[in-house]
Amino acid sequence: QVQLVESGGGLVQAGDSLRLSCAASERTFRAYAMGWFRQGPGKEREFVATIKRIDGSSYYADSVKGRFTVSRDNTKNTLYLQMNSLKPEDTAVYYCASQQVELGSQYLRVPIGYADWGQGTQVTVSS
Repeated sequence: QVQLVESGGGLVQAGDSLRLSCAASERTFRAYAMGWFRQGPGKEREFVATIKRIDGSSYYADSVKGRFTVSRDNTKNTLYLQMNSLKPEDTAVYYCASQQVELGSQYLRVPIGYADWGQGTQVTVSS
């Protein structure tokens, strides 16, 4: 059974930090890649970061590079997103997602490449 449960969202001020967590079932966490996406008010869902299981390599959207860090704890089946220097434009619902098998590099940064999704956690950054 696929299970992805995000937590850690909240209301913070610009410049603050938050760490999001995504707890997954053991089977789900064996996915080829685990990613974070976000959807702001009136916007489409967009890629934030992803990390591969096989070698731990990670990829980021330009808008978060240098501020956000994606990581995974394979002993806890948990995905993390450390968010530093938060900006009001980071306000969104954040989702974790899994890509079970390799589809090609072009599918790492798009929602269609991920079949399983959590319910999301709200992050609000005030100015």
